[in-house]
Amino acid sequence: MNKTIQIHEEDNVMVALTSLMKGDTLIHENKEIILKQDIPAKHKFTIKPLAEGDFIVMYGNIVGKAKTHLQSGAIITTQNVVHQTSTYGKKKSNCFWEGPTTDGFQNKTFLGYHRNDGQVGTANYWLVIPLVFCENRNVEVIKQAFEEELGFAKSNPYKSLVKQLKSMYEEGKIDDLSNLGFEKSANNGQQKFFKNIDGIKFLTHQGGCGGTRQDSESLCALLAGYIHNPNVAGATVLSLGCQNAQSQILEEKLKNLNPDLAKPLIILEQQKEGTEQQLLSEAIKRTFLGLIEVNKIKRESAGLDKLTVGLECGGSDGFSGISANPAVGHASDLIVALGGKTILSEFPELCGVEQELIDRCVEERSAEKFSHLMNAYSKAAESVGSGFDMNPSPGNIKDGLITDAMKSAGAAKKGGSSPITDVLDYTEYAIKPGLNLLCTPGNDVESTTAMAGSGANIILFTTGLGTPTGNPIAPVIKISSNTALAKRMPDIIDIDTGGIITGEKTIHEMGEEILDYIIKVASGETKTKAVLLDQNDFIPWKRGVSL
Repeated sequence: MNKTIQIHEEDNVMVALTSLMKGDTLIHENKEIILKQDIPAKHKFTIKPLAEGDFIVMYGNIVGKAKTHLQSGAIITTQNVVHQTSTYGKKKSNCFWEGPTTDGFQNKTFLGYHRNDGQVGTANYWLVIPLVFCENRNVEVIKQAFEEELGFAKSNPYKSLVKQLKSMYEEGKIDDLSNLGFEKSANNGQQKFFKNIDGIKFLTHQGGCGGTRQDSESLCALLAGYIHNPNVAGATVLSLGCQNAQSQILEEKLKNLNPDLAKPLIILEQQKEGTEQQLLSEAIKRTFLGLIEVNKIKRESAGLDKLTVGLECGGSDGFSGISANPAVGHASDLIVALGGKTILSEFPELCGVEQELIDRCVEERSAEKFSHLMNAYSKAAESVGSGFDMNPSPGNIKDGLITDAMKSAGAAKKGGSSPITDVLDYTEYAIKPGLNLLCTPGNDVESTTAMAGSGANIILFTTGLGTPTGNPIAPVIKISSNTALAKRMPDIIDIDTGGIITGEKTIHEMGEEILDYIIKVASGETKTKAVLLDQNDFIPWKRGVSL
């Protein structure tokens, strides 16, 4: 196993692949580098002397600026380096792309749910959603009524732990907790009543009223995207009646996505229905009848061009941009070469690689739209006293991601090298095959929420620190950047790319393994850890203020 890596030939820093000691001597390009401090694994050190004000270059991009003179072999920290990026402007060159070899995947298919509009789902869900937070309680009541009776309920294994604690307290044995445990159980032992339905998903949120009209309209557009998503077979929508997020807006957004929507859609308004009992009884009866219909749909063979895969990272570390993200990038390139769609989001984590992405845009219009969205987002952050430079979390910094530009350069690797066929603002739906850029926050759940609303029927989620995140309708495949994480948190990690760090696997080999795993998940053969843990995170992005 190599101890260090210089990612790009123009980089003036190297990454420690294993922990290095002060005084260690390394040879790089026939020159000695004597380390001036201990270098923990995942962190970076200089490979030549840098003066105050010199740029830090990594991945071939400017990712920081030296705050002071740095000797060769000095560790890069938040004390001696600040965020810095290259400027960007108009599209400078055309993108020429020679796609990867796809021979091993040309004849492969997945078993999915074919929708009337030509989309294919990797799952078959029914949605129950509120248009406004006032209906959250009613959604929860419907959830309690349906889940156990239809065999979708997940039992809480920690109930037995509490029961044991209670018993021990009553017996006066509460001082010894060493032998306590809990019973694992996937559900209550029930069989699903509807065999072809993967579940009923009950979403709640804090929007729909009290904020700006734009936020309410954006929420309606997001919910329309969820209903339109191929993993959704039908939906029940609860409206209060007086809120900003009116049902007419939702219906208009749905019509824009699909004028001939054939899915069963139930919209009920509490202020029209009368009592709460009347509303809930009507919702439950009509939803049950809808479930009967969508249970008739069965999985059938579909080409890999029907995949729309979201590309996400969260809880990133100093290895993410070396192992997991490039491996996902190769999987993305394979999907694009096979005619599918991929979605790269988190615009604050594309800071510093803008020009590269602009030059990869197929159309000038898309390049200009991306530049406009990045500028507008950056200015909005600065107007409230923040900025993209504040994106790295304490965990990111502790594990080697010192600046936002450094984090972004690694995060962008999830998008591979393929041309960018479209740039989407928040809630716009992905319709063009190829790599799509989607404007979202760097917040993991806001981003994954948005990608599902833009049509993702699978989401790849890389992590170096461990993030317990899923999505209600799009299966999330969690990919670790290092083997230590995969061993420490096996309950949330689906794929380990740590072999890239040790030299046991190549990026291309891991990318192909990821695509093979996607096919199994898309066919219903394998359930992701996020699905097994019932992780159904859903947070709409509020861009405005509360009123």
